[in-house]
Amino acid sequence: MLTLIGVLIIITIVALLLTGKVNPILAMSIIPLIGAFIAGFTPSEVSTFFESGITKVTKVAVMFLFAILFFSVLKELHVFDPLIKKMVALTRGNVIVVAIVTTLIAAVVHLDGSGAATFLIIIPALLPLYRKLGMSPYLMLLLMAGSMGVMNMVPWGGPLGRASAVTGVDASLLWQSIIPVQVIGILAMVGVAVIMGLREKRRIAAAHLMGTTPFEQDCTISDFEDNAHEIIKPKNFWLNIGLIVSAIICLAFGLFSAPYVFMIALSLVLFINFPNPKERMQAISRHAPQALTMIAIIFSAGAFLGIMTESGMLKSIAVDLIQVLPSAWVGGLHIFVGILGVPMDIFTSTDAYYFALLPIVQEVTATSGVAPNSVVYAMAIGNNVGTFVSPFSPATWLAMGLAGTEMGRHLRYSFGWLWLFSWFLLAVGYAFGLYSF
Repeated sequence: MLTLIGVLIIITIVALLLTGKVNPILAMSIIPLIGAFIAGFTPSEVSTFFESGITKVTKVAVMFLFAILFFSVLKELHVFDPLIKKMVALTRGNVIVVAIVTTLIAAVVHLDGSGAATFLIIIPALLPLYRKLGMSPYLMLLLMAGSMGVMNMVPWGGPLGRASAVTGVDASLLWQSIIPVQVIGILAMVGVAVIMGLREKRRIAAAHLMGTTPFEQDCTISDFEDNAHEIIKPKNFWLNIGLIVSAIICLAFGLFSAPYVFMIALSLVLFINFPNPKERMQAISRHAPQALTMIAIIFSAGAFLGIMTESGMLKSIAVDLIQVLPSAWVGGLHIFVGILGVPMDIFTSTDAYYFALLPIVQEVTATSGVAPNSVVYAMAIGNNVGTFVSPFSPATWLAMGLAGTEMGRHLRYSFGWLWLFSWFLLAVGYAFGLYSF
């Protein structure tokens, strides 16, 4: 019963997001609630589930609040204009080169394994460039998601850490065998960037005939529309650049908690650029609606995640999925699960995938003599690329807000490409002998 209700909740929410029939807040707040009541949980139990889910996303929500205000004020001050002009000059307006640069920058920045920090660092810097060239923000998200998914398989990242806790195999030992897959994966993502860049050039040419661009067609951030208020001229440029660099250093080296980094950074940028307290409050008011809207969505995602996890629905889905598979597939079950890794990121959270599904797959495949590390390799390589296209990932909602995009359109744009790319990575892992049928 839990499995059936859980699957129906997920299918309903994904369908509503894909079709754009309702906003994410409504879908992720009401649908899980109805499902929980049908499953027989009391209002008190549902409240407990809700509080657990909210706790998991609070840090991301607080970070988003101060980060979006920080970067929005900096955009208002035109701090990024010289950087964008320089990048346009270096790329000479070449869409393909911009796509390649996006892929490589995402790989380098994501070395710390933090999806939220990577989005916060890259999207505010690259989005104006994409606007300048008319490129779709969904292309940027696709390239970032693929590249970050490859780099996410570092030992200090979440997936291998979880896998290590379950299997008892040291995360650094698991990573050593995956390094060649990551190297080839990044090179392959550069190839994907070239292909998608060529496609984007055709889209830009077609949109130009209609007097628009893919960016204008796809981006919903009001900041990129013509603002009625007076545009503030650039000032204190190097001080503002120093603040950005300092914030990035603090994020990269973990000197302070990420929300605290942006709280301090926002305070300093307001103090430096707006001497009058009234002007500071006005600056915050101009950008607060966008930040608050996305915070509401993130908390709704937390409620969704809390109900699905704490009610046992996600674990039930994972267990029942294994039970319905033919016995002849037992020896290659881990590879089969890896093949379905990207769509399973939509039906299970990362915690459920590694803490609920991995132990079951490990136990089943052990009867055929499959080593625990082989199970981890197949499941991790097949799943990681889908991390940042999943509604279960708070960092993905953060990216939606920063880029002015919608989850449903992101799924439609990126899901198929990322799933196909995950199969390529699985083939690479198989070629290196990390697992076998």
